[in-house]
Amino acid sequence: MKVISLFMVASMPIIKVLLITAIGLFLAFDTVDILGANARKHLNKVVFFVFNPALVGSNLGKTVTLESFLKLWFMPVNVLIAFLLGSALGWVLVKLTNAPKHLKGLIIGACSAGNLGNMIIIIIPAICKEKGSPFGAPDVCHTYGMAYASLSMALGAIFLWSYVYNIVRISSKDTTEIAAGDDESNGDASVEYIREPLLPSTDSSTMHSVDQIPLLSGIKDRFRKFSKMINLKSVLAPSTSGAIVGFAIGVIGPIRKLLIGNDAPLHVIEDTAYLLGEAAIPTTTLILGANLLRGLKGSGIQLRIVFGIVVVRYIFLPLFGILVIKGAIHFGLLPFDPLFQFVLLIQYAVPPAMNIGTITQLFGTGQSECSVIMLWTYALASVALTFWCTFFLWLVAS
Repeated sequence: MKVISLFMVASMPIIKVLLITAIGLFLAFDTVDILGANARKHLNKVVFFVFNPALVGSNLGKTVTLESFLKLWFMPVNVLIAFLLGSALGWVLVKLTNAPKHLKGLIIGACSAGNLGNMIIIIIPAICKEKGSPFGAPDVCHTYGMAYASLSMALGAIFLWSYVYNIVRISSKDTTEIAAGDDESNGDASVEYIREPLLPSTDSSTMHSVDQIPLLSGIKDRFRKFSKMINLKSVLAPSTSGAIVGFAIGVIGPIRKLLIGNDAPLHVIEDTAYLLGEAAIPTTTLILGANLLRGLKGSGIQLRIVFGIVVVRYIFLPLFGILVIKGAIHFGLLPFDPLFQFVLLIQYAVPPAMNIGTITQLFGTGQSECSVIMLWTYALASVALTFWCTFFLWLVAS
């Protein structure tokens, strides 16, 4: 395919993201106040608990079988490599910029955790629909592309809440801001529905009764410590649960026959989940734009830190990603599937995960700095993602 044609295919989904993001930003202005703090709080709940798990579960259930499940084994490895590379580059950036202690976790998190869900779920269907796409028939491309993107979203949620969450938590212990974060949510409603399940309180009366059975008490104490250490409830977030259900439906034959296909007795359940999932993409993009408003107000973060994160996410990580995927192809670890390879490459080029902002709010540290980072990384994503999508399309199509 010609480079100009590839560029047009790659730029269309990015332009769509920018337009919807701009609408979300406009709706968040004080003079409009449609997507104010309270509105974002409630809309975030709907997306978090309903739209995202429905999107992940319905797409995986329709496309995943036992054979395809075995084919997708490299994606978790790829996401892990991306997180580890980003963490190493983030650590180097912290050392080079002599960043403040309370920002170390934020910087490493922003470098390691990409938006592996919403951005890819927006990009893939748009590319599949574009004339000249190298991925074949639009309907087939959309079906399998959404399955890959949904798995990417689930994996991103697992790594974010088990890995980045704990990096920010450890970094926050060295600052006095975490004490304030325990007492107030800074007026941001998105923290409220996460704080309670993430940091459950301990009932002393229950502990007293359990102590009467030493063995049971010891096991429960160890499990509680382990759960707090890895933030187990966050790992099993709704998107992750949706992925587990989707895999179960796709892999287990009898369940698949009941739910999947027009002739399935209970296909209305799958159709309903798919319909709900379709709302996740535009809603999340609107929220993304509304959340950028805080970044417009600025903060005291050093410009070189923001610049460093941009360089890591949009230059170094994509280059390392090409080496990883090309190496995997060379050693026969990946099937000949250009669409799958494209999704794996995109995982290295997306902007930071938006939920990093929620994590910083949870611990009361680096919130305004995070908004500035998100503002600039997502603003520059229009240029960076268009370039890398064009290059990746040429790479997998050649």
